[in-house]
Amino acid sequence: MKLYAELAPWYSLLTHPSDYAEEADHIARLVDAAIDGPALTLLELGTGGGANASYLKSRFECTLTDISGEMLEVSRALNPECEHVLGDMRSLRLGRTFDVVLLHDAIMYMLTEDDLHAALVTAAEHLRPGGVLVITPDFTAESFEPGARHGGHDGADGRSLRYLEWHVDPDPDDSSYVTDFVMLLREPGKSLRVEYDQHVEGLFPDSTWHRLLEDAGLEVLDLDALGVHDPFAGEHAVFVARGRA
Repeated sequence: MKLYAELAPWYSLLTHPSDYAEEADHIARLVDAAIDGPALTLLELGTGGGANASYLKSRFECTLTDISGEMLEVSRALNPECEHVLGDMRSLRLGRTFDVVLLHDAIMYMLTEDDLHAALVTAAEHLRPGGVLVITPDFTAESFEPGARHGGHDGADGRSLRYLEWHVDPDPDDSSYVTDFVMLLREPGKSLRVEYDQHVEGLFPDSTWHRLLEDAGLEVLDLDALGVHDPFAGEHAVFVARGRA
């Protein structure tokens, strides 16, 4: 996918770190409501550009991982004080545990139940007993609706990006949907560029998420019982689980 490879240096103009302050606060409040014991260390699987970590690092000692080396470079520039590790969330093993594990929207690239289960097992393997896993997928099968959105940012270096994102489900009987991106890239002294990128992403029912979390050895928590207001209700799904002793 171009967005996470040759277009990675443009990523912060598509989704700027300033867009993530409220979401990072929500993640921290979920952790505080669910954690058993201290919450000092955090592992993020699929950190992307490190936008959530740019806020969470004030609360936690963060280890940030991603399958894309180009995206890790974006995150390193934003979060130089954090540990960065190149690795696939389906198979990564660091040999240590954390108080918190975060799986943001990178989890959407798990296209099969086997892939999703592998990523959840990775999360469980790195979560201490009583620690908290927070997952924020864009959609579940129940919440998905076709739609589009647009946006973009201007950079201090004179570059600008504007995008259209369009997500559709060509085959409702399978476990994936398609997101098409069209991006307009402007930089000083150069002609306007148009880039197209297609992403295939996973789509699973709530029941599958709960089953695979339990199969990974995690305790799925009731969000209502946590009593944490979600400012993004309806915009993405949330799952919270606790590591078992």
